[in-house]
Amino acid sequence: MVQRLTFRRRLSYNTKSNQVKISKTPGGRLVYLYKKKPGSIPKCGDCKVKLHGITPARPLQLMSMSKRLKHVTRSYGGSRCHKCVRSRIIRAFLIEEQKIVVRVLKAQQASKK
Repeated sequence: MVQRLTFRRRLSYNTKSNQVKISKTPGGRLVYLYKKKPGSIPKCGDCKVKLHGITPARPLQLMSMSKRLKHVTRSYGGSRCHKCVRSRIIRAFLIEEQKIVVRVLKAQQASKK
């Protein structure tokens, strides 16, 4: 006859946090082992694409992990993808260039008068 299994925790509903797998102990008993939730891969804040080079983990594990596992060595590393960082840098550069052009045009207008 099949052995009946009971949950080891108080939660009795089939929720995401209550997923189990059946395991056989060395004594021959069948018991439930609770599965851990998988960690989510961080996503870019701008374009929502998954970030490369960052370890997926649950928040409590992230706290104990070293910094080198949680980011990449680049400006906005671990927060934005390389394409978004590149576009931000180019945008900032073009804005500065536009300011210089406006200043030069004003200087030319002032010299004409």
